[in-house]
Amino acid sequence: MADIETKLRVRHPEKAHKPDNPVQRRKPSWIRVKAPVSRTYHETREIVREHKLSTVCEEAACPNIGECWSKKHATMMIMGEICTRACSFCNVATGRPGQLDPFEPTNVAQAVRKLGLEHVVVTSVDRDDLADGGAEHFAQTIRAIREASPITTIEVLTPDFLRKEGALEVVVEARPDVFNHNLETVPRLYPSVRPGARYFHSLRLLDRVKEIDPSIFTKSGIMVGLGESKEEVLQLMDDLRAADVDFMTIGQYLQPTPKHHPVDRFVTPDEFKEFERRAYGKGFLMVSASPLTRSSYHAGEDFERMRAAREAKLAGE
Repeated sequence: MADIETKLRVRHPEKAHKPDNPVQRRKPSWIRVKAPVSRTYHETREIVREHKLSTVCEEAACPNIGECWSKKHATMMIMGEICTRACSFCNVATGRPGQLDPFEPTNVAQAVRKLGLEHVVVTSVDRDDLADGGAEHFAQTIRAIREASPITTIEVLTPDFLRKEGALEVVVEARPDVFNHNLETVPRLYPSVRPGARYFHSLRLLDRVKEIDPSIFTKSGIMVGLGESKEEVLQLMDDLRAADVDFMTIGQYLQPTPKHHPVDRFVTPDEFKEFERRAYGKGFLMVSASPLTRSSYHAGEDFERMRAAREAKLAGE
């Protein structure tokens, strides 16, 4: 127990003084995943270590790491391992980050080339300490990947760049194929789940991407099981479509530690199927809704389906 508490103080000092929330130890059968054991998984890990990279797969304790790394699909997390925000759902360490690594864009690009990725997702911690929130670092990483691996399509999953004038434009002008920014939850739960963010700012960010460059696909995701209602999720879908977002992901929230936001309930696979049906009915080009869905889960395959859906839609107009 002492070791767990020490680890919490190191990774989440802002949560250490908070009372414990109940943890649902017994998960339903549809949440359980196999431990990573494949040779390809270990090869992927070695490439990540060789280039001194961080991945959200590890830092956020993603349940799909075994499956994804066994296919050499790793989500790169740039700008360090320490986030300046303190969201109650997130397992990424919080605190004061260090300086940016000027060699990181090149290291990411070389890892992408070695892994032979046809599609890569690049995300980051929040860097509220930087004047541009890390926008130029994102742009440098996109450009480095384009040079090292021209065939790779690039998806970025960015922070909200709150109060960072002009930052979004820097990233969009580097022309990623997909611009992803997650809403995470419904607006009513922002004060307890995502207190450092603003729901309508995040919506406007996604809307602005399309204003600057309509050819870029936009994407956003939420977790369910935090205490939201079905009606709130459906309204959030309408908000995303009003911002012309192409792709929506919906996954089950899993509580990392007793200090994190509790799981309100485990949403059933049938409910996820209903969310998917309703989302497609509202006009999304692509929807991924399942208990284990995460922002970058099956991102490459889903990108190809989304691109095909856009082409079919344009052909029918």
